[in-house]
Parts: sequence; C-alpha cells; structure tokens
Amino acid sequence: MTSMTSNSLLNPQGLPAFSTIKIQDIEPAIDFILADHRQKTADLLTKTSHPHWQNLVQPLEQLDNELSLMWSPVSHLNSVMNSDELTAAYNACLPKLSNYATEMGQNKALFEAYKAVAENNQEALDQGQKKLLKDALRAFHRSGIDLAPDKQQRFKEISEQLSQLTNDFSQNILKATHDWQQLITDQKALAGLPENALLQAKQSAEQRDLDGWLLTLDFPSYHAVISYADDPELRKQVYFAFATRASDQAPSDPQWDNSQNMADILALRHEKAVLLGFDNYAEYSIDNKMAPDVPTVLTFLEDLAIKALPQAQQELADLQAYAKTLGVTEPLNAWDIPYYSEKYRHYQFEVNQETLRPWFPVDKVIKGLFDIVKNLYGIEIKQKEGVDTWHSDVRFYEIFNDQNQLCGQFYLDLFARQNKRGGAWMDECQVRIYNSQLKQDPVAYLTCNFTPPLGDKPALLTHSEVETLFHEFGHGLHHMLTKVDYAGVSGINGVAWDAVELPSQFMENWCWEAEALALFSGHFETGEALPDDLFKKMKNAKNFQSAMMMVRQLEFSLFDILIHQDNDPNQIYAILEQVRDQVAVIKPPAENRFAHAFGHIFAGGYAAGYFSYKWAEVLSADAFSLFEEKGIFDKTTGRAFLQNILEKGGSEDAMDLFAKFRGRAPEISALLRHNGIAVA
Repeated sequence: MTSMTSNSLLNPQGLPAFSTIKIQDIEPAIDFILADHRQKTADLLTKTSHPHWQNLVQPLEQLDNELSLMWSPVSHLNSVMNSDELTAAYNACLPKLSNYATEMGQNKALFEAYKAVAENNQEALDQGQKKLLKDALRAFHRSGIDLAPDKQQRFKEISEQLSQLTNDFSQNILKATHDWQQLITDQKALAGLPENALLQAKQSAEQRDLDGWLLTLDFPSYHAVISYADDPELRKQVYFAFATRASDQAPSDPQWDNSQNMADILALRHEKAVLLGFDNYAEYSIDNKMAPDVPTVLTFLEDLAIKALPQAQQELADLQAYAKTLGVTEPLNAWDIPYYSEKYRHYQFEVNQETLRPWFPVDKVIKGLFDIVKNLYGIEIKQKEGVDTWHSDVRFYEIFNDQNQLCGQFYLDLFARQNKRGGAWMDECQVRIYNSQLKQDPVAYLTCNFTPPLGDKPALLTHSEVETLFHEFGHGLHHMLTKVDYAGVSGINGVAWDAVELPSQFMENWCWEAEALALFSGHFETGEALPDDLFKKMKNAKNFQSAMMMVRQLEFSLFDILIHQDNDPNQIYAILEQVRDQVAVIKPPAENRFAHAFGHIFAGGYAAGYFSYKWAEVLSADAFSLFEEKGIFDKTTGRAFLQNILEKGGSEDAMDLFAKFRGRAPEISALLRHNGIAVA
C-alpha cells in the first residue's frame, strides 16, 4: 500500500504533513482505510455481546477520527490550493465517503448496539455521553435506518449524488470566479479607487507578467471597484461579471453554469426528505435545529422584516436624495448603490472603510485579538515556527490555558490568492478526544481572503475585515477551547446549527468598543492609536444602512427556506422575486443570478438553515448585553461564557446552555438595539 495508508499524513507533531501529500496516493489511501474500517466495525459488532461505551462507542469514535485525520487535509487543500489534479482525486473519493457514511447510518446491527448502550447504561454515562448517543440515534433515523431495503438503496444513491453535485456547485463558483479578469492599461479608468486597491491591481498584473492593473472577481478586487470606481460603466461591467458567476448569464465559460446543479440538488433534497417521512426538505433541516419548526422560523423572519422594512425604505430614499444632490436624477442602479453609499457615508460621518484601513495593520490586529481573549478567558496564544503548511503566508499558533497547558492549535491563512476559494471560514483539522487510549487536542483551520501585503506596506485591513477575522476566530475558540472529551459532541460538533454562530457573532462586538480597539488598532506608520474623533465617526456610522443590510439577510433566509419548502426546482427565481416583493428595498436587474453562487445553501451546511445567522444573532446580541452591563472585560462574565458556552461544545442542549449563561431565555431587544432599528 502507499505511504498514506500508514498515516504518514501526520508528521511527528501529530499535525498534517502537507508537503508530503501526493495526489496520486489519495484515492488508494481512502480505499484502504474505508475497507479497513468496514472490517473493524464488523469485528467489533461480532465480538461485542454486551455493548457499552468503552467496548463499542469509544473504538468507533477512534475509527471515525482516523478517517477524519486522513481526509481533513485533503479536503482543506482542495479549498485553499486547488488544482485540476487535486480536484479529480477529491471528486473520485466523494462517492466512496458518501457510501461509507450511508452504510454506517443504515447498519442495523450498529444501530441496535448504540440503542443498547443508550438504554442499558444510563447510570454509567455522563451528560456528554448521553447527548452523543441521543444525537447518534437521531442520525441513524435521518440516514434511513427505518426504511425498507429498496428505499435504503435509493437513499444511498441520493446521498452520493448530492455529495457530488454540491461539490460541483462549489467548484463551478471557484472556476467561474477565476475565469474572469480585466486588464486596465490606463490608470485614469480606475479613478476613485483607493491607493491600496490600485496597488493590489498592479501587483495582480505583475504576478501574471502583465503591464497595467488587473481586476478580478476575488472579493477585495470586486469590492474596491463596486464601492469606489468613478466610472459607472466599469462598475456595471464588474457588477455583472460578479452577479452572474457560474450562470447562464455569465460572460465567462458556460461550462461553469450551475443551473442544472441547482435544480438537481433541490429535487434530490426533496426526495430525500420525503423518503424519511417529512413533507419537504425545510422540515427535514429544521428537525434537528434549535428552532422548533418551519412556521416558527418563517414568523421569526417575517416579524424582523416588519420591524426593519420601514427603516430600510427610508434609508434607500435618503440615499437616492443624496445622489440627486450630486446630479443623479434616475433611480440608482444595483451597481451604483455601493458607490453612492460610500460617498454618503463619508458625507454624513467623514469616514469609510478605506479611511480606517491604515489603523488596522494585520499584525497589530492579531496581537490585539489575542490580548482580548486573554483578558476574557485567561488564555495565552503563541506563534509556533517550523510547522509544515500549504503556503508561505500561513501561520501556526498554539493556545495555552491559565494553567499553561496546551488546549488547542490553529493555522491562520488570511490572504486572497489564485486557486483559493473565496469567503472566510473555520474548519476542523482535528477534534478534541481524551480517553484511555488517546489524548488529542483540537486543531483548527482559520481561513480568510483579505488583501495581501502590497509593496513595502504590511497588510492593512478594513474594519469590516477585522470583524470577519474576529467572527471566524469566535468559531475557532468554540472548537479549540472545548473541554468535552468525546468527538461527536466536542467543540462545534453536536451544536444545533442555528446556535453554532453564537460564539462567532459574539466576538464581533469587541470590534466596536473603545477599550478593545485600543488593543488592536494603531497606525501602520506611526503606531498612533485610533484618534477619538475617528472612533466617534466610526461608531456614528456603525448602523449606517443597517436596516437595508438586515432586510438583505432576511431576503436570503426566506428565499432559502421557501425554495426548500417548495418541491419545484424550476421556481427558484420566481420564489426569489416573491421574497424580494415582500422584504427587499433593492431590486437587482433581471440578469442577476445571485442564487447561482449562493454556496452557503447549495454547497455548504446552511440548506434550509441560512436563517441561523439571524437566529444566532439574537443569542449573541443578548449574550453581549450582559458584558455591556458588567464591563466588556469583566472576568467573571468572561469565565461564565467560557464555561457555559465555549467549553461545553455540543454536550448539552444549546438553549439550556444559553439560559445557564444568561440566567434566562434569549430576548430580541438587544439585536434591534445593536442594529439601530427603532421599534414603536
């Protein structure tokens, strides 16, 4: 067998050995480990006449961990260092992994063994073990354990097809994004762009041996043009390229069109849900979330829309009135709104994202972020050199608790580059497992797509990018500070999907507090602290167009729920238009194909669950309101959040954990207040 089958994916430090991964070895290694695990599972079930935690669940968790340690670096590389060869190997493994997962989920003997552990060992089980078993038994039912053999086979086929289709969807976005570029040879055409954006465009061109300024659809480049370019035709061109990615309207290669993928994904999800006894996929999705049912979610979203829509309409009217003072007599186009919004923000508050960028050099931000969590949770974070990574930009850090014990590690990959998926995310490299056979600390991947260092300047972040970094780090802390010893409920595992955003959105609050800003801001040339007057302007601008942003998120959330409640994949854009008629204040042009690149719901974990962002925002705003009462660095409150939320992972019900921290159920008032939305 190949070297990968002997677990040489891990280096002596127990971390992925990225530099030794050979693409041609990936598929044989997966074949080997899946066959090995099938046999070991069968042996366990044969030999275990009286199943309990130590002789059944623990060894099965070990097997799952071995598979995760092998697949995690491969999956991660496919997102951050993509190539045609790696994609081919990755795609070849997906159906095999999907089939294996379905087989385990439909293994009757395995189900009966888990049920026996849950029913016969109650006194010997702790809270985390009980929760894991409860989740596992639910997962068996959601994998088709109750179905007749022919329907189980169909369920398996659907799962395999969905695995491939969602990956294809994601790959099409990546390919379409990188397929489009525009070389500008006359700098005058880029009038209005900030210096940082010009330097980035120049550097992008130089990296491809081109003369001029290269515009791409990577988010930093797109955002700079759509927000600052004075030329409306250039804004329009870039807008349409971005808004039609991976669609039938795209200017790029039509082979990346996601139209059929979307229809097939929705149809298969619906069939899967019906097989399991649900009326639709929305019901299936919400069945294992914090929210009780689809009507509750719809009411939650629609109530927020009722509260936010009047203010959003007024915000758009104010923007249109401001544009009129600049000579714009026609209604603003979709590609004009970000541009005039930035001008209006600056007019009202004398501040915009580019104004703030010099005060957020990346090293200062990272150090300040680490100081903040040290104050809150008593943890120390140190960079470690000499760790094998996938790119020279990547840094590696270790987290030590207040007893100076290692409790977690993470890779930090901050900058946009070719062959890297857009967006920002936290993913598991390995999960915490502590038992008599293994002591494994959690390791995370933290990934962003910020503008890299330009020329002799350090990387400078916008304040919005600082919020993104804090957000993803909040996910990372949830994964890395867990004290739960069982992988299935350790860190973010076992956490209801509509509660998993609580720690991430919670961390964003410190980006707006003067006491915290003093730790992570400082001019990149002088070290000068962010001036008080600039901070006041930033705070005053915090809720600029907040209602417009809220209804935009509500549009995404309602669209997501409704297309998964509907059983007609041909109605995707008809439903989107209905939602926009209900809650939107901005109507994009007919050619807009936003849904074709909506990876969260068509390729990620948010299908019929995008509402989770708003649901969790209620939790995070209410949680932070306690810090507003006690002090943003109050150690008692910080330790309470650590002990009741971050350390507990998915070992208890999310609502119970929130109530333990807050002393009551969540309330919506803090969310509306934080967003500056007035409620009559």
